[in-house]
Amino acid sequence: MAAQSKTLFEQFLAPIFSHLIDRDALVRLRDRIDWETGVAEFTNPQVVYPNYYKTSNFHGIKNGYLNIDAALTYDPITQYVLPPGETWVRESLVKAIKGEPRRLLDLGCGTGTTTLMLKRRFASAEVIGLDLSPQMLVMADYKAREASLDVTFRHGNAMATGLPAASFDVVCATLLFHETPPAVAKTILSEAFRLLTPGGQMLVLDGNQRALRATDWLSNIFEEPFIRDYSQGNVDAWLGYAGFERVRTEDVFWLNQLSYGRKPLPVVERGEGRGEVGVGDLPMPQPA
Repeated sequence: MAAQSKTLFEQFLAPIFSHLIDRDALVRLRDRIDWETGVAEFTNPQVVYPNYYKTSNFHGIKNGYLNIDAALTYDPITQYVLPPGETWVRESLVKAIKGEPRRLLDLGCGTGTTTLMLKRRFASAEVIGLDLSPQMLVMADYKAREASLDVTFRHGNAMATGLPAASFDVVCATLLFHETPPAVAKTILSEAFRLLTPGGQMLVLDGNQRALRATDWLSNIFEEPFIRDYSQGNVDAWLGYAGFERVRTEDVFWLNQLSYGRKPLPVVERGEGRGEVGVGDLPMPQPA
């Protein structure tokens, strides 16, 4: 049998990243972290990994995110694949949050880049990041401690977090849904709906589905296992299916999009004669 030809990622992007990434710096970072202890501390033995997560090679890395290499290389690579700039793209989500939420949950937080941005913007709020990869959480926690930011990271499945219902004012997901089958994305949105307080905000930052459909070569290059399924979907429809209202999606540059939804208020709290308002324009619900 003839040997399988190199993938487009291996042919074109990997050589570029090999020149852009400071490998010596990554080695030094790897050696500063006690990975064995960190992974053991974050691992929740009750977490069950979905089959798609265990068998997919995200970012072309064998075993996906369940290894140290993925945690070490995620940030150096991501900074180059979010035009016009990673910070600008992620800030589009942070800046879209209305009011002063008291509790925020970042689903699929990865190495915690967006999670830390949320804490910087809402310093008095409780911010929690949740991810399926203990290795990614070790890196996220290291970054939080280096930045002297009080953030809680939890090992968990975004489809079934085990967190209390109606316990968050904001739930968000950044660059998560293009790495999940659509059925998983819908389940995550249903779980987010359960977790939100009435009037709470849901925000999803991810690849621009319209742009991905129009430029299939992007899917070929990045070779994410579920990116084509994601591109054929519609986050607005998924949000509506989960029960959210005031749903809308905006382009973030041309390669990304930001989608919004709000958990409806109980009918008795809506009042009469209220005009149409945008997502998050209503005051945040107050503690009982």
